[in-house]
Amino acid sequence: MKLYYAPGVCSLAAHIAATEAGLPLDLAKVDIRSEPHRIADGRDLKEVSPKGVVPVLELDDGRILTEGVAILLYLADRKPEAMLAPAHDSFDRYRLHEWLTFISSELHKTFSPWLFHPEYGPQPAIIAKERLRDRFGILQAHLAAHDYLVADRFSIADAYCFTIMNWSRGRGIDLGDWPHLMRYLAGIAERPSVRAALATEGLRA
Repeated sequence: MKLYYAPGVCSLAAHIAATEAGLPLDLAKVDIRSEPHRIADGRDLKEVSPKGVVPVLELDDGRILTEGVAILLYLADRKPEAMLAPAHDSFDRYRLHEWLTFISSELHKTFSPWLFHPEYGPQPAIIAKERLRDRFGILQAHLAAHDYLVADRFSIADAYCFTIMNWSRGRGIDLGDWPHLMRYLAGIAERPSVRAALATEGLRA
């Protein structure tokens, strides 16, 4: 399998999940600051996926899978013994989808694009930061009683949550008001799979 990624963006979650599961990945770095987005070999990413954004997972048979949540679920199901997703017939599987949806719609889409485009002016970023406080509070309340998001073990939801929450540092967001969330993120950052993925992408924990 080949993962088209850019360092530190949402594709990091898939990189972490594959590393945690011991699934071998070929990595193709994409320059998302170029227009169009260019793969390291010079191709336009739209030659691989018409969406032209990361993450993109290219399977060994040539099929293409896009969208971070779909890719995370695919990776988890390739290695069920890694227990990155609960069993299909369990209620925890729906909890997993609940958290993945929350992270995608309430965290990911609040961080991006408003906090990554200074050309929009300061007001959108101010509003986004205020909205994020409510979302952080939801995580804080859950993590006060749990070490992880689903079934008290590391899952693809944690890989995704860590990836998005890790953007806080570069956006000037102090997480001091959410100590349980800070503890959770610090613990995730120490996992060997997370440290390995970050190092491969040239990032620090």
